Amino acid sequence: MWFQSFLLVGFSFSLCIGEFCSINRDGSNECHQQVVDDAEPSKYSRELNDQWIDLKRKISIAFENYEECSAKNCSCHAHVIQENLLNFKNGITPQMIKAAESRGTKYQIINHRLYRAKACMFPARCAGVEHFLFKMKSKIPDTEFILNTRDWPQVSRYHNQLQPVFSFSKTDEYYDILYPAWSFWEGGPAIKLYPTGLGRWDRHRNSLKEASDTWSWEKKSNVAFFRGSRTTEERDPLILLSREEPSLVDAAYTKNQAWKSNADTLNVAPAEEVSLEEHCRFKYLFNFRGVAASFRLKHLFLCKSLVFHVGDEWIEFFYPAMKPWVHYVPVENGETKEQIKQLLNFVRNNEDIARKIAEQGYNFIWNHLEMKDVTCYWRKLLKRYSKLLTYQPSLDDRLVEVKHSS
Repeated sequence: MWFQSFLLVGFSFSLCIGEFCSINRDGSNECHQQVVDDAEPSKYSRELNDQWIDLKRKISIAFENYEECSAKNCSCHAHVIQENLLNFKNGITPQMIKAAESRGTKYQIINHRLYRAKACMFPARCAGVEHFLFKMKSKIPDTEFILNTRDWPQVSRYHNQLQPVFSFSKTDEYYDILYPAWSFWEGGPAIKLYPTGLGRWDRHRNSLKEASDTWSWEKKSNVAFFRGSRTTEERDPLILLSREEPSLVDAAYTKNQAWKSNADTLNVAPAEEVSLEEHCRFKYLFNFRGVAASFRLKHLFLCKSLVFHVGDEWIEFFYPAMKPWVHYVPVENGETKEQIKQLLNFVRNNEDIARKIAEQGYNFIWNHLEMKDVTCYWRKLLKRYSKLLTYQPSLDDRLVEVKHSS
């Protein structure tokens, strides 16, 4: 394995004061002065040396413990279904479905035909889901479920009774059952560059691969990049760091629908939006959650850039199979400008590590998040979910048939 040789040469360290040291293949120590950016050479002291050695140890352990999952039958993501449905191991009753109806849109598959409640809060989101449901309806037994198309999960472990509600994103504080977001096919955040939403993951995969091939690692700008609206204040430290050190970070706020003045973009005029493909011009890309999980995360990996993923609370169905320090750099919520700067200086001065993690992130998304994996996950989810129903569903005459997919 490539990381075994990496461990021998670069990931085992003994400390020499004021120097960075590694253990060679023959077991001898090699110490040398670390070549760093000229921004703050005085800060590369023993304390910082220790921090960097600690980071390298974390990365070493992460790779040593990581096992690549099989690409067969979306097996990377099957454990998410198992864990989500474990809450319902005693069965799902008609009463539970009835109690959950107000939390989403009711769907049924009866005699291999797809039905849906007449009203959908977000038609494009329902259409994005129905693309997959319609494709597999002939393989699913009679079933019914409540699908939440809101941004926020619905069934809190602390304030609600157990109810089976499908949601695209959640934290550990919710019972909701994860399903692949509508944006794999349609919808997603609507911005100037994508007025109908991101959508069509299959097309983005191809366009981003082309962009990543055009902007190879050697051609990428050696700065961190972010564009997005000020959904949360968690993004502020990166924006402020960019204003102080533009040679290190290029980060700026854009408008969103709630924008009223420059106060909404941290007292600077909003920046122009940047296409996903243009993100590939940069070596380091930051991802922040929005109201819930961010739709952009999967796209960033396909740039073959190193992804800095901020926060670990909010997840989509494919997140758990990806591992910090193997596929991305984890950043805790609330990190200061200085802490972010230290992380960036680490990867900029250890590009072999940065590039290898970037490649691992790209390979995972490219190999384990194809459209067929999304369809496979839906099929497994509905089959396993349907086995938990304690009754035989019958057609609800309030629903209308979905006769074709988008």
